[in-house]
Amino acid sequence: MKVSDLGVTNVDNQTIQYCFPDNNLSCTKSIRPEVEYIAVYIFVSVTSVFTVFLNLLVIISISHFKQLHTPTNVLILSLAVADLIAGLILMPVQGMKLIEPCWYFGEMFCSIFPLILYVVVTASLGNLVIISVDRFIAVNDPLQYPLKVNNNRVVVSIVVNWLFSFVYSFYLLYEYLINPERNHTCIGECVLSVKLENLILDSFVCLVAPCSVIASLYAKICFVANYQAKHLNAVTDKKARSEKKAARTLGIVVGVYLLCWAPYYLVTLSIGHDENDSLIINIMYWILCLNSCMNPLIYAMFYRWFRLSAKYILTLKVFEPSSEYFNLFPEEK
Repeated sequence: MKVSDLGVTNVDNQTIQYCFPDNNLSCTKSIRPEVEYIAVYIFVSVTSVFTVFLNLLVIISISHFKQLHTPTNVLILSLAVADLIAGLILMPVQGMKLIEPCWYFGEMFCSIFPLILYVVVTASLGNLVIISVDRFIAVNDPLQYPLKVNNNRVVVSIVVNWLFSFVYSFYLLYEYLINPERNHTCIGECVLSVKLENLILDSFVCLVAPCSVIASLYAKICFVANYQAKHLNAVTDKKARSEKKAARTLGIVVGVYLLCWAPYYLVTLSIGHDENDSLIINIMYWILCLNSCMNPLIYAMFYRWFRLSAKYILTLKVFEPSSEYFNLFPEEK
């Protein structure tokens, strides 16, 4: 073994570097080819910026244009906020952990970061459950929908969802949060350890239960929408088709999200969550975070209003007088 003045060690012909060369208690890391660092950092940077940009478009669109101030879009706004946080914080950090085993963000952020991660992904899933309920009521009982669902009730449900996500995540990570350094063996390490029973609880609360609710609701939505398409008159049928399209689009959002969630729980339950910066666990986290840039792309594919609002924002027409009253549904003129 040879140690250089730069904190680089050669062990069995493998180059190893200390995270903090000036500290004898520092963790070590293997030095990868420079091209790997460049490729990963470019990919992570581009994806994170893209995610932030797209979700800002969603947030500005729904916040600015009066036509978009509907209960369903308020729920989409809440989901976009969670996706924005993922793009700003979660994706850059998890992306860096794919290639960089050392933790350079300090002990404080080491203890806070897992809480942010759990709160954001739990709140996102809660938003999807509420969206499923909203679409079910809209399709199943369209005449009573305006009476049962309004912006005030939706805002209350969103606040409750975020509060629950925080309390639940804090409970799940409590032992880690009160002593985040207990699993650290050297300086420059940030290891999240979750008990198996908490993982099982989390898999039920955040996977089995919501998946069951969402799947059953969308099955009923499809049944009711097909029935309405066959039996209602032309005027009512137009409204039913519109609701069915909205349900289908948000169903795709839900489906993509669950496809990103399932691998994480399958892996963590099979190998545990004493991750020690496991590459597999970090990849699963990254897949979770990557979902945050996919939702706006789905909106762009299926929602004309999003494409129009994005055009107005990017061409700076939102700064024109009364731009909040622009018509985003020209076919309804």
